Amino acid sequence: MKTVSVKSGRPSALAEFWYYFSRNKGAVIGLVIFLFVLFLAIFASVVAPHNPDVAYGSDMQRLPPAWVQGSNNSFLLGTDANGRDLLSRLIYGTRFSLFIGLVVASLSALAGILIGLVAGYVRGRTDTIIMRIMDIILAVPSLLLALVLVAILGPGLTNAMIAISIVNQPHFVRLTRASVMTERDKEYVIASRVAGAGSLRLMFKTILPNCLGPLIVQGTLAFSAAILDAAALGFLGQGAQPPTPEWGTMLADSREFFQSNPWLVTFPGLCILITVLAINLMGDGLRDAFDPKLKRS
Repeated sequence: MKTVSVKSGRPSALAEFWYYFSRNKGAVIGLVIFLFVLFLAIFASVVAPHNPDVAYGSDMQRLPPAWVQGSNNSFLLGTDANGRDLLSRLIYGTRFSLFIGLVVASLSALAGILIGLVAGYVRGRTDTIIMRIMDIILAVPSLLLALVLVAILGPGLTNAMIAISIVNQPHFVRLTRASVMTERDKEYVIASRVAGAGSLRLMFKTILPNCLGPLIVQGTLAFSAAILDAAALGFLGQGAQPPTPEWGTMLADSREFFQSNPWLVTFPGLCILITVLAINLMGDGLRDAFDPKLKRS
C-alpha cells in the first residue's frame, strides 16, 4: 500500500512575511533603495572613482557637477572646497551612516529591551524608578540631550554614537515594558510558571520572543533616527570630525558655500533624506507584516 505525503497548505513564515510586506509598495521601494545604499557601503572601495581623502589641487576646488559649464568630467558631482571628489566622499559616507545606524540601534535595543523587560516583569518600585528616569530623558529634546552628553564625553564619532544610543533607549524601554505587561498574565506564561520555570526563563524564553514584532519595527525607526542625529551632531561639529566623509560633517564643511556653490550641500542633504526615508518606508512594511490586526484587515 502506497503512502501519499500531503504537504500542508499553510505558507512558510518567510513567505507569509514577504506577502504582507510586499503589499506595501512604499516598503518595497524603500527596501530596494536600502539594498542599493548597502551595496555602496560594502563595495565603496570598488565603486568610488577616486580616493575620498585626496585633494587634487587649488585649481580643482569647488568644481561644479559634470553637466554644468566649467566642470571636469573626471568628477561627476564636482569637488568640495578642498578639491576632493564629492561623489567618492558621498559613497564612502554610506559606510559611516549605516555603521552609525547599526551600532546605535543595536546598543539602544539591547539596553532598552533588558531594562524594559525587568520593569514590565518585576513591576512595583523597580518599575516606578525605571520609568521616571525614562520620563526625565524623554522630557529633554533628543538633540539637546545628545549635545550635552557629547559635550561631557568630548566630540567624536564614538562619543556621538554613545550619546545617541542613550537618547534613543527610552523608546525601547517603554515599548518592551508595555509588551511584557500585556504578555505576563496570559495563560501560556502562567502555565510555564506553574510548570516550574524560573523568572529568567520566563522573561527571556517565554515572554520576550512574543514581544519581538513591535521591537523590530522600533529598531528600524531607531536606525533612521540615529543617522539623522549623527548628521545633526556632525553638522554642529560634535560628531564625526573632518576629514571623515560623513554626510553631516560634509554639510558643515560646505555651509559657507551654500549660495555660491549650492551642490556642495544639496548632494549630502539628499543622501540623508533618501536613506532615512527608505528606512522609514521599510519600517512601515515591517509594521504591516508583524501586526496581526493589519493582517486580518
